[in-house]
Amino acid sequence: MKKIHYTAEQTEGQVLEILRQMQRDNWRPDYVVGLTRGGLVPANMISQYLGVPMHALHVSLRDNNEKDCESNLWMSEDAYGYLADPKKILIVDDINDSGATLNWIKRDWEGGCLPQEEKWGDIWSDTTRFAVLVDNQASEFHGINYSAEEINKAEEDCWIVFPWEEWWR
Repeated sequence: MKKIHYTAEQTEGQVLEILRQMQRDNWRPDYVVGLTRGGLVPANMISQYLGVPMHALHVSLRDNNEKDCESNLWMSEDAYGYLADPKKILIVDDINDSGATLNWIKRDWEGGCLPQEEKWGDIWSDTTRFAVLVDNQASEFHGINYSAEEINKAEEDCWIVFPWEEWWR
């Protein structure tokens, strides 16, 4: 399998591209959610740049099974506007690989906060958006709002290596 290594400088450029796209959309989150492990670095960079809070959400289906994933349904209530005006939330990960992680979040948030409500269709484009550095077009999740690069693992099998994954080399 081919490995594609990104440098810290390339990753900074990817984050800036996401920020440019958000600016073009005139969309700014109230807070950023970084997914452990890969989403924490880019989420922190976006949070620092925008001057908005950042929270972490542990959803690691590759390393664990679903029972070990963190729900944090207060975030879904924020996005929904259950107790107050809806908050704008940006969910950040390094890569939309298979789509399992992001699909899990959508199912979890909807299931924990009025799951039958039609309003969720609007929430996933208006108040809650998804950003990844690299979007795999062969993924089963098709709700990415912001991405710096696209790949298609169905056409070329590759493994993306970000600078924080092998920083000691």
